[in-house]
Amino acid sequence: MSNSLKSQLRSVIEWENPHPETMLERWTENGDEIKNASKLIVGPGEGCLFIKEGRVESIFEEEGSYDLETGNVPFWTTIKSVMYNFESSHKIGIYFYRKTEFQNCRWGTPSPIKYKDPVYNFPVALGAFGNYSFNITEIYAFMTNVIGTPSIYTTKDFQKVILSRIGQPISDFLANASFSYIDIDKHRNDIALFSMKSCLGIFLDLGFRLTDFRIEGTSFDEETQGRIGRITDMSAEAQAMRELGVSYSDYQKLEALRDVARKEGTGNTGLEMGTSFAAGQNMANLFTSQEEKKAEAPEDEIMAKMAKLKKLFEAELIDEAEYKSKKQELLSQL
Repeated sequence: MSNSLKSQLRSVIEWENPHPETMLERWTENGDEIKNASKLIVGPGEGCLFIKEGRVESIFEEEGSYDLETGNVPFWTTIKSVMYNFESSHKIGIYFYRKTEFQNCRWGTPSPIKYKDPVYNFPVALGAFGNYSFNITEIYAFMTNVIGTPSIYTTKDFQKVILSRIGQPISDFLANASFSYIDIDKHRNDIALFSMKSCLGIFLDLGFRLTDFRIEGTSFDEETQGRIGRITDMSAEAQAMRELGVSYSDYQKLEALRDVARKEGTGNTGLEMGTSFAAGQNMANLFTSQEEKKAEAPEDEIMAKMAKLKKLFEAELIDEAEYKSKKQELLSQL
C-alpha cells in the first residue's frame, strides 16, 4: 500500500488527552483532515456529535466503541462517502464534548451594587463573589445558542458568556434586598439560594444544568469601608462613655479641646498647656457633675468607676494626666 494511501486511512476516532477545562473540541488528524475510520470510541463522561455543512447530523451520548464499518450508525453512510472521496474537511466535523460536571467555576458581580444602608442611612457599594458548578445536558442547544462550530471551547470562554447573564439578577436582588452592612454576612445563604433559582433558566436555555451555586464572600468599596470604620470607632467610644456615666456630647466637647491642645506649630506653648489643662479640668468636672449629688459614694461603686476609668485610659480615650487626676479624686472618696 502506498504511503499516500496509508496517510488517508485511520482506524480509530477518539478524544485523546482532553484538557480538564476543555468543554468541546473538534477531532483532527493529519492537517485537520477527516480520514477513513473503522471505529469511534466515546469515553466515560464524553459525548460526540457529527456536523456536516454546518448542521448537526447525529449525536453519540453513550460511552462505548462504535463499529463504523458495519453501517449500523445512522450518519455513517454520509460521513463514509465524504471520507472515501477525500472531500475537504471544512464540509464535515466530528466534535467531542465533556458530559461530566465542571466544578468550582468562578463568578462575581461585574461592578459594585449601590444602595442606601437601611440602618445607618448612608450609601454603600457592595460586591459579591463565589463559585458554581454545571454540566452540558443539551449539546445541540449549546452548539447553536452559544458557540457555533469552533475548533475548541473552554470553561474560560463560557465564563465570559455566563457572567454577563447572571450578574444582572444577582445585582437586582442585592439592590432590592438592601441588607445593612452589619447583616450582609448572615444573609449569604439567602443570596446564594435566590441566585441559583434565578440562574437555573439561564443555564437551561444555553444547554446546561446548574448543579451548585455558592457565595463565598462580599466586599464593600473603600468609601463604604471608611464610613463603616468611623461608625465602629464612634460606637466604641460612645459605649466607653456610657460605662463611665459620661454623655457622648460631653465627650465630644473634650475631644475638641484636646485637638486644640495637640496642634503643633502654634508657637504659643503657654496656650497649648493652658488648653490641655482646661481639657483635663473639664473631664474632672464631668465626673464631678455625675457624682456631686452623692457626697459619699459606696466603696464598691467607687471601685467600679476606677475600673471603668482604667479601661478608658487603656483605650487611649483620655491621656495619662487626665487618668491620674480622676483616679486621685476617686481614691479620696474611699
